[in-house]
Amino acid sequence: MKVVAIVGSIREDSLNLKLAKHVQTRYADKFELEILDLKPLPMYNQDIELDAPQEILDFKTRVKAADAVLWVTPEYNSTIPGVLGNAIDWMSRVDKVMNEKPSMIMGASMGAMGTVKAQMHLRDILFASGLNSPLLPMNEVYVGAAHTKFNDNGELTDQATIDFIDTVIVNFQEWMKNYL
Repeated sequence: MKVVAIVGSIREDSLNLKLAKHVQTRYADKFELEILDLKPLPMYNQDIELDAPQEILDFKTRVKAADAVLWVTPEYNSTIPGVLGNAIDWMSRVDKVMNEKPSMIMGASMGAMGTVKAQMHLRDILFASGLNSPLLPMNEVYVGAAHTKFNDNGELTDQATIDFIDTVIVNFQEWMKNYL
């Protein structure tokens, strides 16, 4: 199974990027995970959507080729970050590469509740007609106080969090059997 991760933070020391890398490394024997870079994506502009820049075409090609998408989002002002919304805008237009593409969501933040509000908004967005992405149900991954759960090398060290994500990944694999 091929999965792409779309991380809603472009910060070098992003907790969400660390979380995506944890998934990429720990479950390498279960699926291939490619972490996509949102930095090169220009702001969505309807004036150029029919003749999109190569960065957009490459990004959308990778998403389209994947069996599923792992969304890893921080929470900015109780919602998803603008960089993530921009990527979604590009994917929801013209060839609509997310249509019927299965997704799962997780997120990390320094706050106690993780990224609950951002994930609720992202779930609503992914059900929009330009995306129409089925989501892994009832397996929310909210990593709160994430700054205390990674070591200096960026590795997730909190065993309870690791164990919970292990369970969610098994559930994701079982759920994905309906789509492959």
